Amino acid sequence: MGSHIALPDWNSLARLEDVSLPLFTTALLIAQDEYPDLDPGHCEHVAAQHADSMRAEIDAIDHCALKMQAINRHLFDELGYVGNHDAYYDPRNSYLNQVLERRLGNPISLAMVQMDVARRLGVPLDGVSFPGHFLVRLPVDDGVLVMDPFNRGRPLDAEELRQRAKPHLGGDMPDDDVLSQILNPASHRAILMRMLRNLHGVYMESEDWERATRSADRVLRLSPNDPDAIRDRGLGYLQLGHRHGAREDLTRYLQLSPDARDAMAVRRQLIDLGGTASRLN
Repeated sequence: MGSHIALPDWNSLARLEDVSLPLFTTALLIAQDEYPDLDPGHCEHVAAQHADSMRAEIDAIDHCALKMQAINRHLFDELGYVGNHDAYYDPRNSYLNQVLERRLGNPISLAMVQMDVARRLGVPLDGVSFPGHFLVRLPVDDGVLVMDPFNRGRPLDAEELRQRAKPHLGGDMPDDDVLSQILNPASHRAILMRMLRNLHGVYMESEDWERATRSADRVLRLSPNDPDAIRDRGLGYLQLGHRHGAREDLTRYLQLSPDARDAMAVRRQLIDLGGTASRLN
């Protein structure tokens, strides 16, 4: 079942304020790169059906945390959404159409399903760009309820969150202020960029340079001056033999990040490219 749902245009995304950047349909736009025949209306219908099938139950519950508990039970226990522990780096885990179809995903794509269904049911669920695994958060009376979409929406207490963050903070245990900062809601733009960076990492690892370069390029459609994405696209261009594009991107990367840890290595790449300058156009 489909409908006439228009996906955003890649060229317009950088100009949109974050509140105007549609999370669900932009995630489908990312998937359309890999699945050009995907039907966005069908994907929208699946998500709407998930919400509609439990609307009466959710409306009858007063407390937001209990509403969320019921949503998680429906998504993870009844519908069978689950984290793909066996093939974590399968790129299909990052493509929303595939996640809706297979009910398998990675932390960020499962969070997107959770957040979209919750939004449709009036539950204010936000994403958290937590180090390591992406999480979700719900405001409750005495603070926030933090949950792990990769593990069936399991709630996480402060101590477990500290332990999870510690390896990503140089081994330092975060205090209340640091933990609170880490748990700030992620913007839509940040969520979509993280999804694309995941894809870039998967494709780079398998040396699929065309898709890796595409993923970096898509990050730049969301954030045109992102230095890492400029470098990643430039290195991808280099692998694909697009030397002019590689030289432009790597030069720009050094202009934006002259003191980057890999600046010397990138300069060497540029010197190599400059050696054939007469043949570049």
